[in-house]
Amino acid sequence: MKKILVIATGGTIVSTCHEGGLAPGLTIDQLARYFTHSREVSVDFKVLMNKDSTNMQPEDWLTMARVIHEHQSQYDSFIITHGTDTMAFTASALSYLLLGIKKTVVVTGSQVPVSFKRTDAKKNIQDALTFAQKAGLPGVFVVFDGKAIQGTRAVKIRTKSYDAFESINYPYVAFIDDRMIRINFRPETEKAVLKSHIGICPDVFLLKVFPGLSPVFFDFIKEHTRGLIIESFGNGGLPFEKRSLISGVRELVRKGIPVIITTQCLQEGQDIQLYEVGKRVADAGVITAGDMNTEAIVTKLMWILSQTSDVKAVKKMIQTPLAHDLDYI
Repeated sequence: MKKILVIATGGTIVSTCHEGGLAPGLTIDQLARYFTHSREVSVDFKVLMNKDSTNMQPEDWLTMARVIHEHQSQYDSFIITHGTDTMAFTASALSYLLLGIKKTVVVTGSQVPVSFKRTDAKKNIQDALTFAQKAGLPGVFVVFDGKAIQGTRAVKIRTKSYDAFESINYPYVAFIDDRMIRINFRPETEKAVLKSHIGICPDVFLLKVFPGLSPVFFDFIKEHTRGLIIESFGNGGLPFEKRSLISGVRELVRKGIPVIITTQCLQEGQDIQLYEVGKRVADAGVITAGDMNTEAIVTKLMWILSQTSDVKAVKKMIQTPLAHDLDYI
């Protein structure tokens, strides 16, 4: 018999109407009624927190990871019910915090509360149970709208539609419908090149570049962060004329602060050497992130900085594929 632990953290799926708007309100007993399953499966429930995922913090990821780590000898799979707004961050963070786990960890939720008449929650719950029971795949996955997505590759791209998440630069792992599962892509087992580590350093900054961005912001960043992620234009370019950002990047690197460069474009990653505007960025000493999505970069950098501040070590770890987060540099 498969044993599954459902870990409740709040989110839209358990939200009810309050004077101030929708907010988590269902009890764990009320949520449990929707987890119908066969006698071949044993399902237990644990309330870990009860919050809108907008309020989710890196420390909450640690709490989730520790609970799963402590119970992995007792259960075959885990399901985390979670709000959608930061679900991709949580799935990515858990992929690193639980690196090398041999069990299936599913993160799911809904766009509409489960108690509403028209809702996607019931399907997502059933699909999560099906995947947790039958997939037999180790690691962290987002299960939503009939699809299973590698935890480090999920991105929320819609605010209302049921198909809220897409798999970015990576195949969908599986399709689920009516208690049936079709494995679409079976990730190869990764070599254990880095040790498992449960730790987070939230002192990172994410900067989205736009025309007219003043380089003076780098003075603040330099004094208040241990790592910077820049969402650049296109293939990795930053302006070097008039309001040049290159000198600010170079100064951060000189000070020993790792600067990760990624792109605002969701698909196809970056090729920083293709244009002059990118090559100048590369020459300033940035760390490229290939085809990783921003959610994965943020959480991976937090995880890495809890282990080391050495820029060379950070670069090596960022550019080492972990939990299927990276296909190329």
